[in-house]
Amino acid sequence: MQQQSINQIKSISQLVRILGFPAPLHPLIALVDYNNVSIEMFPKGQKVSLDFYKISFKPTFKGQIKYGQGHYDFEEGGLAFLKPKQIVFPPEEIESYEGIALYFHPDFIRNYPLGKTINQYGFFSYDVSEALFLSAKEKEIIANLFATIAAELNNNIDSFSQDVLVSQIELLLNYSNRFYNRQFITRKAVNHDIITSLDQFLKNYFAEENSLKNGLPSVKYVSTELNLSQRYLSDMLISLTGLNTQQYIQNAIIERAKEKLSTTNLSVSEIAYELGFEHSQSFSKLFKTKTNFSPLHFRQSFS
Repeated sequence: MQQQSINQIKSISQLVRILGFPAPLHPLIALVDYNNVSIEMFPKGQKVSLDFYKISFKPTFKGQIKYGQGHYDFEEGGLAFLKPKQIVFPPEEIESYEGIALYFHPDFIRNYPLGKTINQYGFFSYDVSEALFLSAKEKEIIANLFATIAAELNNNIDSFSQDVLVSQIELLLNYSNRFYNRQFITRKAVNHDIITSLDQFLKNYFAEENSLKNGLPSVKYVSTELNLSQRYLSDMLISLTGLNTQQYIQNAIIERAKEKLSTTNLSVSEIAYELGFEHSQSFSKLFKTKTNFSPLHFRQSFS
């Protein structure tokens, strides 16, 4: 079976040329109105990899649209983010091209503080199905930011242009951080269902002794099983529980260990082995870090 080729787009200028627009005023940043893009611009079903960042803003859209392997589900509009080198499938529906997209190359922000801090904005590592849903007020703020960026790009480029644009991008990212935190809180029913699924998965993982076969459950493994990106799951858990995914898994391990220490006669080494640890010393160290007791001292407290 022939492997599907990846259309790697290395520059903003190359992308704009593919989309049929004039060359951008600045070679490292562009704003594209997808209402003016033909779906035939990309070969159907071909994978695409961009060497730059993309922020998609859909002001309005009713219903659900497929995008690659996931779906956008914007009722009032939303934002989605791509970092360089992520591989995506262009959507097949023409409606998927509604909205505006901001593209900027890493070199555009490289000599600014944002160039060093942009990796802290975890939503660039979210799946497309984990897009940011916007309220009417939030959508107005984002629309104004995109309008400001568009106005600056349409001005004559001068020595201040890049400073202004980078500051607007950073403001856009900071608002997105705030709105994602709101989303984690306001979509509690959905997110609590995820936490319930996570709890049940970890419970079953140890009950079915998968740890004996596969070792400790990793963040990647758990995220995949829940059909979430690693970063989204971690950020959601931090927002609701104060723990990242690794810490949450470790707490589940400790609770399982406490159960075995208090209700069985298994040795510490046997418990460590059953939980998936390669070395009992690693288990004892984690247990003491989490509880301030060694496993033996914890067991003795029940005697």
